[in-house]
Amino acid sequence: MNPAQMVHDTKARPSSGRRRALGFLTGMAVLLAGCAGAPKPEAPRTDGHTACQAAAQGDTWVGNWLGVDKRKGVAGELRVQMILRQDGTMAYTEQLKRAGKSPQSLSESGCWHRQANELVMRTTHSNAVAVEQGDPIYTNSYTTRTSGPNLVLDGPEGPLSLKRMPDDYRLPLL
Repeated sequence: MNPAQMVHDTKARPSSGRRRALGFLTGMAVLLAGCAGAPKPEAPRTDGHTACQAAAQGDTWVGNWLGVDKRKGVAGELRVQMILRQDGTMAYTEQLKRAGKSPQSLSESGCWHRQANELVMRTTHSNAVAVEQGDPIYTNSYTTRTSGPNLVLDGPEGPLSLKRMPDDYRLPLL
């Protein structure tokens, strides 16, 4: 092979660096083409499953409720604040205060309604994060009764007595 042919062959064949660059660019073009056809995320649903129903006018359960309890098997004091609003929305905060340890808390929001003497709470957000609406763990039902001025929830761990608090009351930051 004469030197003129070698120069010609070298120019015709890309170097290994050029081949890698060409392969990389081709791969990126294929990847981008695939992304361009990807479906857009669905908009949040606003159907009846996520909408709250307003409480009956004058419902005595509407209000700001506080319960403080010591549970068997739980070291510390459990504080529960439940805000049941007229528009059917609710806020639920639970704090566990333990001596010598950092407090733990849970904050949920969503909807509530009553079915006779049953309080049904459906969480839509837990610690400010949207939850999976179809998961039954986020719907809780409590047999509820009144005892004087208190609202008593009969839950799986036993009764929890809640007293009415002023509308502006919030659990203290521990």
